[in-house]
Amino acid sequence: MKTGDRRTENGERRPETGKSYPKGGWVKDVFPRVPVSVLQPPVSSLHSPFSSLRPPASGFTLLELVLSLALVGLLLVAMNQFIFSMGELWGRGADVRLFDQHVRAVTRFVEQTLHGTAMPTARGVQALAVQEVRLPEGPTATLLTFELPAGSRVLPWPEAPLPDVVCALGVFPEQGLVLYWHSRLERHFADEPPRATVLTPLVTGLSYDYYNPGFKTWQNYPSMQRDNNRQWQLPTRLRLRFTYENLTRETVVTLPVAIPALPLF
Repeated sequence: MKTGDRRTENGERRPETGKSYPKGGWVKDVFPRVPVSVLQPPVSSLHSPFSSLRPPASGFTLLELVLSLALVGLLLVAMNQFIFSMGELWGRGADVRLFDQHVRAVTRFVEQTLHGTAMPTARGVQALAVQEVRLPEGPTATLLTFELPAGSRVLPWPEAPLPDVVCALGVFPEQGLVLYWHSRLERHFADEPPRATVLTPLVTGLSYDYYNPGFKTWQNYPSMQRDNNRQWQLPTRLRLRFTYENLTRETVVTLPVAIPALPLF
């Protein structure tokens, strides 16, 4: 044992008295001459072994945030104006398009319905005719009548649909284009007036075209005409006049040519 060293009861060495030592003291046994403060790493290096590789912290400045919010606001305003302008352009002609679609649909329905009545009925009666029809309101009117052997999908029957439907077509003020109908198979067919179904309230006029073969000209009349024998004469064409606000359309429906019935044998 060297002079100046002291050992405690448990075998630890103590430095000699009278000498100056570092403030942190000495490490026991393994590194007896190294101060403890030298072995402790800096506080900044305790967070992560890769802390020296991280870039310095950075963020958006207040000016950058204000500019970005302003650009986003301008973009939203521009998109809003674009959407509203496109909606205005699209909706500007919506009434005209819907009105034209309605005119075409009604005209097509009338034309198809009338063309389905070109053949005579099973009783040999011509399907298209001009007759006096008693209206549900009470008076009678001279209307274009026709028969639908299979009925029609637009007829709102109170019960089961019936065939052999006798129909009449007319236009009346504040009602529009009206279809009158009832079936020959109903019990009170001859006693009760037909039912009425408004096809469209936009038809404000119905006129009739007659062709004059002698002069080879067309003549239009507001009502159906009689021939020289005072018999009702079928028109060649129907003219439907549609009106909606300041919009007006006129369509032409050509009546089918009557087909003679075939002999039974």
